[in-house]
Amino acid sequence: MHTSSAALLACVLLASASSPAFAEYPDKPIRMVIGYTPGGGADNLARPVSEKLSKLLGQSVVMDYRPGAGGSIAAEVTARAPADGYTLHLTDSGPMTILPNLRKLPYSSPGDFSMLAMVGSGGTVVVTPPNSPATDIAQMVSLMKQKPAEWSYGTSGVGGVGHLAGEQFKVAAGLPKLTHVPYKGGAPAVAELMGNHVPVLFSSLGSAIAHINGGRIKALAVTSEKRSSMLPDTPTLAELGYPGFDASIWFGIVGPRGLPPQVTDKLLPALHAALQDPTVQEWIRKEGYEPVQMTPQQMRTQVNEDLARWGKTIKDAGLKIE
Repeated sequence: MHTSSAALLACVLLASASSPAFAEYPDKPIRMVIGYTPGGGADNLARPVSEKLSKLLGQSVVMDYRPGAGGSIAAEVTARAPADGYTLHLTDSGPMTILPNLRKLPYSSPGDFSMLAMVGSGGTVVVTPPNSPATDIAQMVSLMKQKPAEWSYGTSGVGGVGHLAGEQFKVAAGLPKLTHVPYKGGAPAVAELMGNHVPVLFSSLGSAIAHINGGRIKALAVTSEKRSSMLPDTPTLAELGYPGFDASIWFGIVGPRGLPPQVTDKLLPALHAALQDPTVQEWIRKEGYEPVQMTPQQMRTQVNEDLARWGKTIKDAGLKIE
């Protein structure tokens, strides 16, 4: 055997012996962990991305719903999963940057995760039932001050951006008391609102938009800095007398810490292509969010910046989880 042939054979043998588990990634279905119930904003964003990703990678992407605890149950499931590329997680600002400032968690953010891709960002929307006595934010605040015992606000869970937006609003509006009613996702929260079981909701746009357009619930304001392109006629809270009010949320895809290059070299280009697809981007906008493009490192920087920002907001407002 020639020296060059021997060297080539050695390289082939070495390559085949290294990380054989990742040689054909992916060679089985991938699960996408969702921290909320089906039908909510997270689910509605995860589905089009997962369908496109499945076509690009040649493997099915299966939804795994782990609702509860403001999305932290799903985050823990992801953090403890093997770093083999077969567990992905569509997460958001709540479990990654808000909850860590409010209580001790069984995971560290962003340390226990591989940042992969941002999906979209936007605000929450303040919604009431159609028969609500509050026709606008000013009237709602007036009624809350007159009859505080009759008013509470619902959200998709404890420690999510809806919860923080509600508490931030309580402080900004000078409300002495406003009880928080958490649900296990956006869909059940909206259902309770439509059933008149809660008088107002700080909801993700994804969970609420179809019901707003259908006249089943009423949008009073959005909590983002700018108006939503999906609700151009709905003012921001900043416009309504609460200057500087901004409670925006982002959604992104992460995996367990330490994903190997053999996985990320295939996964990252596929995620990028999926999120650049015009149909997927149109779907993201339909859910009330704007598509966001970031590298994994930029995403990690964003998480760290948001941890500090929400931490200051929580401290300044004296927010606590009871």
